[in-house]
Amino acid sequence: MQKELVKMSEIKLIGLCVRTSYEQEINKMKGSIFPCVQKYFHQRLAKKILNCKSSGTTYCAYTKYESEHKGAYTYFIGEEVCEFTTELQEGFRQLVIPKQQYAKFTTTPAPMPDVIVNAWEEIWEMTPKQLGGHRSYKTDFEVYDERATDHKNIVLDLYIGLQS
Repeated sequence: MQKELVKMSEIKLIGLCVRTSYEQEINKMKGSIFPCVQKYFHQRLAKKILNCKSSGTTYCAYTKYESEHKGAYTYFIGEEVCEFTTELQEGFRQLVIPKQQYAKFTTTPAPMPDVIVNAWEEIWEMTPKQLGGHRSYKTDFEVYDERATDHKNIVLDLYIGLQS
């Protein structure tokens, strides 16, 4: 994986979320994330989100960490919007990815779910020095864009929030 340190402005998202944990997600088929992602894509929910900034780019965020990566957290899948509207469609939630320093990782092409599982396993093994700093555990996120259309050769960016 390629790594670079980047400072990001806040990002506003609208989408779905579930509360889960590392332990719950060990078996992907029994976890909460897979059904949430399936619902999002099978029901074509991205098309129902108003004020989208970029069609075809989906964000998956990990936020509201209870502790570190093995504790409970909230998983969020959605689209970036220009602004939040006062009326939120039923079932949708809002999330603001905070402005902060991130370690940005770009994966090498691999099939799903290997591409994401392998990337996270590599990140979890990194020391703060290798990562570029200590994790903040505020919000981490993945960006799926046009490089993710071929499910056998997905390339994506992962952003790991760092302490200031």
